[in-house]
Amino acid sequence: MQIGVVGGTGPAGRALASRLAAGGAEVLLGSRSAERGEEIAAELRHKWPDRKLELVGVANETAASAGVVVLATPFEAAAETVLDLAEALSGKVVISMVNALVRVGGELQALLPARGSVAAMLQAALPESAVTAAFQHLPARALAAIDRELRADVLVCADTPDGLAATVAVVEVMPGLRAVHAGSLASAGAVEALAAVLVNVNVSYRSHVAVQLTGLRERGA
Repeated sequence: MQIGVVGGTGPAGRALASRLAAGGAEVLLGSRSAERGEEIAAELRHKWPDRKLELVGVANETAASAGVVVLATPFEAAAETVLDLAEALSGKVVISMVNALVRVGGELQALLPARGSVAAMLQAALPESAVTAAFQHLPARALAAIDRELRADVLVCADTPDGLAATVAVVEVMPGLRAVHAGSLASAGAVEALAAVLVNVNVSYRSHVAVQLTGLRERGA
């Protein structure tokens, strides 16, 4: 599976790219410049020399050419980035892992975008794409430690069956992670806001918590 990570040079993007590559995916790690993308990709390959990661640094435009694309930019750059890449992203599943968070005093708080969530905002900007929401609540440091299995549930919000199926397939590339359908993009705002809560828990307890749901039956049971 080929997966593009647009804006993949930040902590969350490079962590996800590393774990996807460790799971056997071919990952195009995107940045505003191909040189910066390859610089970070080379750092990751050098960090894990025994892994033989299929991880290549490219410009965001090239990352957007992958079969499935993950958007990992900061919130402030998300809308502008997808508008610039709208043609390349047309007809594709675009997974948003973007959070709208702001630090107030000593804690993070969630912002509420005009459409209710970052994912809904991006869907409005990309009418020809199927935008889904996932990965916002995974701890970046634990996600990046690919020598250790990360056991967590990934809440997935999607409006279309194809978007849901593609996002679940991306989650399942990474052993230990389980995709859980959490509803349509109308639920994405709550999932995105949960990231602020988890970060505050991590700060308070000096931990790296992840979400795991109990009592969950298999779909269709």
